[in-house]
Amino acid sequence: MIGSNAFNYINILDKAADASWKRNDVITNNIANVDTPGYKRKDVQFEAYLMSALIGDNSLDHRVANASLDALDASIYTDYATLSYRLDGNNVDIDTETANLAENQIRYYALIDSMTQEFSRLKTVLQTK
Repeated sequence: MIGSNAFNYINILDKAADASWKRNDVITNNIANVDTPGYKRKDVQFEAYLMSALIGDNSLDHRVANASLDALDASIYTDYATLSYRLDGNNVDIDTETANLAENQIRYYALIDSMTQEFSRLKTVLQTK
């Protein structure tokens, strides 16, 4: 994290990219365990933390500036721990996981692109002075 208010959006985007990276690891682990009896799929909780950190009536700039970055750490949880699609107790659906992986990769690259654009804007501001 960069410790300046000028980097508030970048810090939030960085936390989101970290969560997306973690989700990629979790999804690939789910795919690797598709045939493991008793395995329960895992997922990453982040978006709810982000929404609660940015909730409010103020402008988005003000909410981002006041967001607690410590509260934006992604957590891994077991999804549908009591639900099983198969007799062996596994609840991983390979088609769903593959779609989730593709969606997550698109999200990750969009976040990286957004950070790059933020740095470009800052660079432009610094060059004009």
